[in-house]
Amino acid sequence: MTTNAAIKTDCLIVGAGPVGLFAVFELGLLDIRAHLVDILGKPGGQCSELYPEKPIYDIPGFPVVTGQALVDNLMQQIAPFNPTFHHGEMVASLEPIGTPEAPLFRVTTDNDTVFEAKTVVIAAGGGSFQPKKPPIENIDAYEGTSVFYAVRKMEQFRGKKVLIVGGGDSALDWTLNLQPIAERVTLMHRRDDFRAAPHSVAAMRALVEEGKLDLRIGQVTGLVGAPPNLTSVACKGQDGQEFTIDANVLLPFFGLTMKLGPIAEWGLNLHENLVPADTEKFETNVPGIFAIGDINTYPGKLKLILSGFHEAALAAQRVHRYVYPEKRLVFQYTTSSTSLQKKLGVNG
Repeated sequence: MTTNAAIKTDCLIVGAGPVGLFAVFELGLLDIRAHLVDILGKPGGQCSELYPEKPIYDIPGFPVVTGQALVDNLMQQIAPFNPTFHHGEMVASLEPIGTPEAPLFRVTTDNDTVFEAKTVVIAAGGGSFQPKKPPIENIDAYEGTSVFYAVRKMEQFRGKKVLIVGGGDSALDWTLNLQPIAERVTLMHRRDDFRAAPHSVAAMRALVEEGKLDLRIGQVTGLVGAPPNLTSVACKGQDGQEFTIDANVLLPFFGLTMKLGPIAEWGLNLHENLVPADTEKFETNVPGIFAIGDINTYPGKLKLILSGFHEAALAAQRVHRYVYPEKRLVFQYTTSSTSLQKKLGVNG
C-alpha cells in the first residue's frame, strides 16, 4: 500500500472532458473545491483528443462551436475556482473509508497519487481512454523503456533518436515539440496525408524541407534490440520495400479506445458497462459516488454533452449536502446573486 500523503478534497472528479469541466463550475458556485484526474495529458476528453476541429451544433448559445473551442471556453469559465488537474493518471483503486451518511473515499491513481475525497463524481465518458497498440510482435517487452504511448515528461526524450508513428494531432504535436530537444526525430505515417491541424502539418513539412526532421512513408513491422532497449525499427514502405530506422524510442499514436477499467471494481451496479444513476441527483448505488455524462445510464438517457451539463448541475446540489451537512442550501440564480457574481469576478 502506498505511503504517499493523501490530498484532501471535497470532490474528486474522474474525467476532465466537457461534462467533468462543467461540474467544476457547478461545484464552485457552491464553494466546493475539486480535483480532477484524467488519463489524457490535457483537459477536454474526446473533444480535444479525437475531434478538436469538429463542429458541434447542439450547445445552447453557440450556433456552432468546435470541440476545442468548447473546451477552451469551459476552462475560462471555471478559472475563478482554481481546480487542480492531475493529467496522465488513471484512478487505480477506490476504498470507502466513511459511512453512507458521511462518505469518505481513499482513491489512488496508477501514479501513486492518493486522495481522500468526501465525494467522487465519475465523468469518464465511456470509461478511461487506453492507447491502441500497434500489432507488433514482442512490443510489450519494450514498453516503459523504449516504447511509450504518451509523453508525460519531455525531458525523458532529450538527446534520443525518436520515431513517432501516426498522422493525427498527437503525432504531429509531439513531433514538433520533441524535435528541438531530441537528437533526431523521424515521423512515419502509412501515407503522405495527415489528419492533424493544417498549421501543424505545414510546420512539420517546413522542418523536413530544412533538413531538421525526417519524414518516412510506411509502417512498422518489427522492433530490433535486446528488450527493453530499442536500437532500430524495422519498417515496410508502400512499395513493399523493407527498411530500418535508427531509433531508441518509439512513440506510436494510433488513437485511443475506451474501457471501463478499474471503475468496474468499485462496487457500483453496472449495466452493459455503464453506471446506473438516479435522475434526481445522479448518484450511484454507493452514497457519495455520482455518475454524469456518457458513463451513466437511466431511462430516457441521451448521450449528449448538454445532457451531461444538466446532470452535473443536479449532482452538485447533492454533493453540497455531503460536504456541508449542517449548511442549508438556498438555490440562487447567478444573474441575481451578488455573492455568486463575486466568485465569478463579475462586477455587479
